[in-house]
Formats: sequence, structure tokens, C-alpha cells
Amino acid sequence: MFLALKEIKKEKLRSSLIVAMIVLIGYLIFILTSLALGLARQNTDGINSWHVNQITLNANANVDMRQSFLTVDEVGSLSEREALIGQTSVVAKAKNHKQLSAVFIGLKSSQFIYKNIKLESGHPVKKSHDIVVDTSFKTSGYKLGDQIKLNDDKQKYRIVGFTEGAKLNIAPIVYGQMQTWKSLRGLTDGPVASAIVSQDAKYENDHHGVKTYTKQQVIDKLPGYQAQTATFVLMIGFLMVISLIIIAVFLYILTMQKIPNYAVLRAQGVPSKVLVWATIWQSVLLVISGLIIATALTTVTALAIPATVPMAFDVPALSGVGLGLLLMALIGSLIPIRSVLHVDPVSAIGG
Repeated sequence: MFLALKEIKKEKLRSSLIVAMIVLIGYLIFILTSLALGLARQNTDGINSWHVNQITLNANANVDMRQSFLTVDEVGSLSEREALIGQTSVVAKAKNHKQLSAVFIGLKSSQFIYKNIKLESGHPVKKSHDIVVDTSFKTSGYKLGDQIKLNDDKQKYRIVGFTEGAKLNIAPIVYGQMQTWKSLRGLTDGPVASAIVSQDAKYENDHHGVKTYTKQQVIDKLPGYQAQTATFVLMIGFLMVISLIIIAVFLYILTMQKIPNYAVLRAQGVPSKVLVWATIWQSVLLVISGLIIATALTTVTALAIPATVPMAFDVPALSGVGLGLLLMALIGSLIPIRSVLHVDPVSAIGG
């Protein structure tokens, strides 16, 4: 490490350029990762907040709660670990506020999802025209007590509470009573819910016309979710490969420029492994320095980014990305090692 530090100190400009390049790559990857996590969470936060494992839908609904309708016979008897969900898309409108596309979720007050909703402010739904909404409504200027309309329904609904992280397929969730869901869907007889959700990982509904899926199967079928996730994974993967190539090229050029110096050291009896470790340590130190600066920039971005931007700065996930970049650097540092191992003191110094 001592030799690596001496080399970095001597080649300040070149080392600074490599660090700057790593900072830019690291910062870009960190921001893309945060954006991918943020969008993924806005797709799934609502479902994850219910803490369920199995979801039963109509067999012909194509694993889509919006298209699913369950009758009393299909629901059957439920235990305290099961709950009914009524889902429909709505447009929330209020005077002096902008319209918001949202997802209405109808609940039964006697079941666990209703009881487990964590409120940031206000109180739970108590009346048929009460609603609890995601905090993104507050960001858009809505307040407790505001009266809003849903779709073309003439009835006004009053915001009685705000809950955080209640989004489904990027749209904010509006929680209300199951009867309100029926009214919004224009249902009188027949369907009683869109889905049955269960905390039991082994729950199965054996009634005809329904099918039970895992929570992840339903999430994977959310419109655009898999395509969006795959796109970000590929982008981050390509950036990792690009960082490997760039780091390897820079280190190779630096190593080739130092071959005469290494030849002198070899002629003085310095073992090859010392020079190899110096090359590896130089790569590690440069990358760690770049990642520290990139982390600082990401932290500043996390503090300054508006709440409306769908980004999630998850420390474990970003740490994993940082370790991946460090691994890429280690692999890149191995490429010029062959030149170090085969350095010929006599030919290199002109003997």
C-alpha cells in the first residue's frame, strides 16, 4: 500500500482524473439505483404495507385486481388472517386543487388491513363518506377535512386521515369503505370484492372460478412493473461493465508508463508480488476515494431532491452497488498485472 500511496501522490493529476471519472460513474449509478428503487416502491408500497402473502382473484382476471370480481360464494368463509379488497381506478377532484389519478381501495372495518393502516395524521375511516389518502395528496395541497369528488360521483368524500407510502402502480391510494367501492363501480348485487388477501403463506381458495397467487406473482403482473425493473437493471449492469473497461484502460496506461520504474525496482531485487500488490492497492484506493465523493454527492442529492421525485435512497442497496463497483475495479486492476509480472529489467532500462 505504501508504494501505491507514493505513486498516487506523485501522479496527482492523473490520479485525480481517474477519481473524477469514478465519481461520475458512481454518482450516476447511485442515482439510477435510487430512481429504480423509488419507482419500484411506488408500484408496490401499497401491497407491501398490507403484509400479506397470498392473493385470491377471479380466475379470468389475468392476475389483475382491477379486473377481478368475487361473489359471496367464491369468497366463502374467511378467518381473521384473511381480508377483502375492493379496487378501482379513480380521479380525485377538489375545488382549488389539481386533479389526481388514484387507486380506490375499499376495506371492511372488521378486517386486519383496515386495523393495521398506520396514519401520519387524522383518524381512520368511520363513516361511509370518509377517506384516508396517501401523503402525496398533502404534497399536492390537500388538507384534512377537504371535500373531494371521485370520478363523476356527485357525492363528496372528506379526507379524515393521511397515511405514508400508500401507492399502487405509482398512483396514490384512497382508502374507504367497501360499500363506497361498490358505489364507484356501479355494483348493486353480485360482486362483493376484487380480491381476498391472506397473511397465511399456505392459504388456498378451492372454490370454482377463482385462483390464488403469491403476492410476488401479483406484483410482477402490475402494468409496466417488470419492463421498468428490467430496464433499470440492464442500465446499471451496462454501467458496471463500462466502469470495468474504463478503469482497466486507465490502469493499463498508467502501468505501461511506469514499466521503466518497475524495471529499476526489479533490478534492485524488489519482488514481482510487491509491484502487483502496489497496482491492486492503487486501484482500490482510487476507487474508494471516488466512491466516498460519489456517496457524499448522493447524500446531498437525497437531502435536496423534491418529495415529488420518485427516488428511494436505500443504504443497503446502494452499499451493494458500491461493493459491485469496487469489485469491478479489482477485476480491472488484474488486467495490467501480466505486464508487471513479465517486466524485463534489462530490456526495459535499455541494457
